[in-house]
Amino acid sequence: MTPLLPEGWPRPSGYSNGVAAEGRMVFVAGQIGWTPDMVFEAEDFLGQLRQTLLNTLAVLAEADAGPEHIARMTWYVTDRDEYIANLKGMGPIWRELMGKNYPAMACVEVSRLVEEKARVEIETTAVVPVGKGDRP
Repeated sequence: MTPLLPEGWPRPSGYSNGVAAEGRMVFVAGQIGWTPDMVFEAEDFLGQLRQTLLNTLAVLAEADAGPEHIARMTWYVTDRDEYIANLKGMGPIWRELMGKNYPAMACVEVSRLVEEKARVEIETTAVVPVGKGDRP
């Protein structure tokens, strides 16, 4: 993956403006902060974010992919102010689970998500290099 940074633009923090990638594409449906048993163990934003990222990584693993293959993410949050208030707490969770991988991202506030208790939902696209996990 190659981050894209137009000349003269400031370097973004925690994401890339764009990413160039080549390989097999993997699409992960919107994941939320419940366990595989569909139980919300956390009601707070950071707890749900952590579980959402774990769920995303579990789906990616089925395609022999990991955080280093993520090209883009779209985050849907139910409260922009809650998202902003938790920015500092997101960093350690991100680094623990995703490492130093910073895909292209968008974050959108929505009035609500399908699952009533969900605070965040993340949709992900990954690109796995050709030859790695060559399954359809």
